[in-house]
Amino acid sequence: MTDTQIKDILTQTKSIALVGASQNEDRPSHRVMRFLISQGYDLYPVNPKLAGTEILGRKVYANLSDIPVPIDMVDIFRNPDTVPPIVDEAIKIGAKTVWMQLGVINQAAADTAKKAGLHVVMNHCPAIEIPKLGLLKK
Repeated sequence: MTDTQIKDILTQTKSIALVGASQNEDRPSHRVMRFLISQGYDLYPVNPKLAGTEILGRKVYANLSDIPVPIDMVDIFRNPDTVPPIVDEAIKIGAKTVWMQLGVINQAAADTAKKAGLHVVMNHCPAIEIPKLGLLKK
């Protein structure tokens, strides 16, 4: 995936489901969620154990199909072995992009998503890419 492709994805994305969201401020998923909210994205945290609670003022959902609005990007903060069913659900809900965070690498899941027509970013973090690509909002 080129910088130009990543930039296009980040500028066209409005709604993000963050799978593996955490209430713990020390967790990378929490910090990235806070950053993405600050950048104006509509963020929907997904964590079955926290469903019905709130993180950073956003209602937490048990899974992607519970989110009541269309999702552009599914940002995955989970163990690589758990990614295939998340990708299947992302395809089912009509997401446009599957984004696997730093260290989250599952080529089979990426191939499944690409075959279904989704954009795939793997082993990258939007909180790093946004400033690097000059997309930072105040």
